[in-house]
Amino acid sequence: MSKKYNIVKNYYDRGLWPASRVGSAVVKGWITAEEYEEITEEVYTI
Repeated sequence: MSKKYNIVKNYYDRGLWPASRVGSAVVKGWITAEEYEEITEEVYTI
């Protein structure tokens, strides 16, 4: 699990971040594409 996974998931679950912002976390290397899919339940596309 990535270091910032719990932070990103918390923000998404609370409605503070949309899926696009979670995708930005993948680009920044905060989480992996697989973690994106786990958090959002959507397929990650660039």
